[in-house]
Amino acid sequence: MKTYSTAKLWLPEKFSSKTLPFQDNGTCISEEVKSKIFQPFFTTKPSGQGTGLGLSLSYDIITKGHSGEIKVYSQKGGYTETIITLPATNSQNQMHEVL
Repeated sequence: MKTYSTAKLWLPEKFSSKTLPFQDNGTCISEEVKSKIFQPFFTTKPSGQGTGLGLSLSYDIITKGHSGEIKVYSQKGGYTETIITLPATNSQNQMHEVL
């Protein structure tokens, strides 16, 4: 029987914050893998089952396209948390449209 991780997304009520944290309860990411996950063509999947471009493209869109940042924290036996931070686009503190 296959088990699946759960993921949570918290959004600020008025988007006054520019941080989007995502946390799951899956297996943690080792420091060795974490240091490579945003590199183009890096994958932990067997040969032929992944291109290794998903996180690399996400990183470029967030950092270069939106002048933001993406950070990953992982706790062994606990969780992995990804935090995306985007700058406000104007004085009303509206966020970049990313979807």
